[in-house]
Amino acid sequence: MGASPTELPSVSVIVPTYQEALNLPALVERVERVRADHHLTLEMLIMDDDSRDGTEEAVAALGRDWIRLIVRRENRGLSAAVLDGFRHARNEVLLVMDADLSHPPETIPEMLRRLREGADFVLGSRYVEGGSTEEAWGILRWINSKAATLLARPFTRLKDPMSGFFAIHRSLPETAAPMNPVGYKIGLEVLVKGNCEKVVEIPIHFSQRFKGESKLSLREQLLYLEHLRRLAEYKFGDWMRFLEFSLVGLSGAFVNLAALTLLVWFSMPVRAAVAAAIFIAMLSNFILNRQFPFAYAREKQWLPQLFGFIAASSIGAGANYGTALLILHFWPLTLRFPQIAASVGILAGMASNYLMTRYVVFKKP
Repeated sequence: MGASPTELPSVSVIVPTYQEALNLPALVERVERVRADHHLTLEMLIMDDDSRDGTEEAVAALGRDWIRLIVRRENRGLSAAVLDGFRHARNEVLLVMDADLSHPPETIPEMLRRLREGADFVLGSRYVEGGSTEEAWGILRWINSKAATLLARPFTRLKDPMSGFFAIHRSLPETAAPMNPVGYKIGLEVLVKGNCEKVVEIPIHFSQRFKGESKLSLREQLLYLEHLRRLAEYKFGDWMRFLEFSLVGLSGAFVNLAALTLLVWFSMPVRAAVAAAIFIAMLSNFILNRQFPFAYAREKQWLPQLFGFIAASSIGAGANYGTALLILHFWPLTLRFPQIAASVGILAGMASNYLMTRYVVFKKP
C-alpha cells in the first residue's frame, strides 16, 4: 500500500560498507532518531564487502531489528553493493548514503517528501544554494570534486552528481536500462540509465569522514573515467564508438612513426622498417580497439579477430587509395592540390575500416 498524501513513503536506506565498523554506531544512532521523530517505516541495509574490522559484530551489538546486514563475498565494490541492495530492499523508496557520516541522515525526511511530491530522483547536493562542505576540505579536494562534476556535464546538468546521497522510487531500477557501473559513482549510472525526468537537488552539509580512512584512490579515479566512457557509449551509441575508434587510429600513427624511428635507428633496412612499423601500428590498433570501443569482443578468441582486423585494415587502405585516385581522376583541380584527394581518401578509409571492424571483425552478439 502506498503512502497517503501526508504520510512519508516507506524507505530502505542502503549503506555500502567496507571496514566501516567504527562509524556504524554513530550512523545508526542518528538514523534511529530521524526514524522515531518522523514516524518513518524505515529499514537499513548494510551491504558489507566482507570486512575484517568487526563489522558483523558491531551490527550484532547494535541489536536493531530494522537493520539487516548482508555480507557480500563476490563481485565486491560500492556500485555493485548498491545494486545488490536494490534487489534486497523491501520498501517503497531506495535511499543510498555513505557509512562515514559525510551525508546527513537528518535530510532523509525532506528527500522522501520530494519524492512524494513527484520527483523521480532526489539528490543531496553540496553545491546548490544552502549546501556546504567542511572548511577543512582543502583546495585539492574541492578541485577534484569540481573536475569530476565537469566531466559528467555531457550526461547531466546537476550541480553535484557526485555526492553519492540520493533517493529514488523502488520501481526505477526495474524499468531502467541494465546497469553495469564501475567505481563509486552509482548515482550517475542510475540518473542516466533510469531516464529520470524530474530531478531535484536539495542542499546538504557534507561533513568530513567521522572515523577511518577514505576509500578514494587513484584507482577509483581511473575507474570513474572508465565509467564515463561506458556511459558515453550507452548514451551516444555508435558516435562514441566511432570517436574512440578514430582516437585509436590516431594513436596508431604515432606508434607507426615511433616504431619506424627505432627500427631505422637499430639499422633495419628502410623498406623493411616501413613494413614492420605498419604491422606494429596495426597490432597496437587491434589491442586498443579490443580494449576500448569493442571491449565486448574480448569474450571471443583473439587470433581469428586479429586476422580479420588485418584484412579489414587492408580493405580500408584500398578504399583510401581508390577514393583518392577517383577524386584525382574526376576533379582535375586536385592534381594541383593532391592533399584534398588524400584527405577524402583518408575519410573513406576510416569509414570502411570502422564498418568492417564494427560489423564483421568485432560483431556484437
